[in-house]
Amino acid sequence: MKPVLSIVIPALNEAAGIEATLQALQPLRLRGVELVLADGGSSDATPTLAQPWVDAVVDAPRGRALQMNAGAARARADVLLFLHADTRLPPLGDLLVLQALAGGACWGRFDVRIEGRPWMLRVVAGLMNLRSRASGIATGDQAIFVTREAFERVGGFPVQPLMEDIEISRRLKRLGRPACLGARVCTSGRRWEQRGVWRTILLMWRLRWRYWRGESAARLAQAYR
Repeated sequence: MKPVLSIVIPALNEAAGIEATLQALQPLRLRGVELVLADGGSSDATPTLAQPWVDAVVDAPRGRALQMNAGAARARADVLLFLHADTRLPPLGDLLVLQALAGGACWGRFDVRIEGRPWMLRVVAGLMNLRSRASGIATGDQAIFVTREAFERVGGFPVQPLMEDIEISRRLKRLGRPACLGARVCTSGRRWEQRGVWRTILLMWRLRWRYWRGESAARLAQAYR
């Protein structure tokens, strides 16, 4: 039977947490959701640990855009949802997606909550959600979902090392405004905690500004690293 929704999860060396992420998605599989893990050449046990909990493990070239495109090519459903390996959907997230698309949208995203000790992460998440609603631009942390038809019309994720979520949002906006779901996905704050919350905020603001000014994603990826 054809799945009602395919969730594509790009992963790279996520052995520490990938089982918990996938186990949380098992009730969705019982409702006809397909899980596809797109591994970018992990040097740990990520693919092995994921195998019992997904419908397919895809070996893909390293790079989030490349991995998500490879996962989408393997997926069988007419609706795709791209979920980071450290992000959890709300319990009925699959039904919310299908309802939003049945209402006429061709793509969308969730609000986000960032897990972590620093109180500033709550502010960061709130600002991300507000900015996304105002601009119609989604980030990968917000679990972007899209009909396969719309995904293919924009050529999938652009093959670039950074800002692939921003760029596909720009292209999808030409087809229609996103469905902005108020239900929240929960994502890990490890990136902010490792780099420092304020440092990460300032870095991302600078990179987004430079991207808006026309700098290449390859050059910005060097600055990000």
